[in-house]
Amino acid sequence: MRQFNQYIQDFFSLLFPDLCNACGVQLVQGEKLICIHCLHDLPYTDFHIYPQNAVARLFWGRVPCHAAMALLYFRKATKVQQLIHRLKYRSQPQLGFLLGSILGQRLLLSETYTGIDLILPVPLHPKKKRSRGYNQSEAIADGIASMLNVPVGTTQLIRPVVTSTQTKKNRYKRFENMQSVFRSADPAQLKGKHILLVDDVITTGATLEACAQVLLDGGAGKLSIAALAFAE
Repeated sequence: MRQFNQYIQDFFSLLFPDLCNACGVQLVQGEKLICIHCLHDLPYTDFHIYPQNAVARLFWGRVPCHAAMALLYFRKATKVQQLIHRLKYRSQPQLGFLLGSILGQRLLLSETYTGIDLILPVPLHPKKKRSRGYNQSEAIADGIASMLNVPVGTTQLIRPVVTSTQTKKNRYKRFENMQSVFRSADPAQLKGKHILLVDDVITTGATLEACAQVLLDGGAGKLSIAALAFAE
């Protein structure tokens, strides 16, 4: 029976081959979602090694942040943009989990990201989450959690306000657009804890700044930030 099932699987693989989400080549046995070549070739930042990295500096003077980093550099027309696009718009939450687990492995190597009590993904408005079917930041957070063995919270930070897209806004407009968007639903669960706030892409940092301020005002003892990618 096992051999028969393998024949069926091989047959469907011929008809519907699994392709790399970054470059589009057919995946070989042992590869999942992203081929080994692309995994090796992605533009990793190594920000987990350097506390005063570009992402951390982005939040200086804006919000008290224990640590901040991103796994990858984000540039247009690259494999990273392709991966983020597929994660957000092609029903690929498992891609977020995979990349999140790689991010989590980096955090395990960092002396800065220790003692984390709770991982919180940047929330989507419920209407948008229903439309997409999932929250991509939550998928990333789940991947990180699988490495850090830290719980993911989905109720402590909520987004009751619908906002317009941030894509074409400058830094000030993005910050203005995020004011009063997020709310702490259960401050008691935040009190004194080291929170890891997770997002997909950091551009100006306006969304994360708004979330961070709500969490700190709600009683979080320490706040760190991690994202999949940083747009230079």
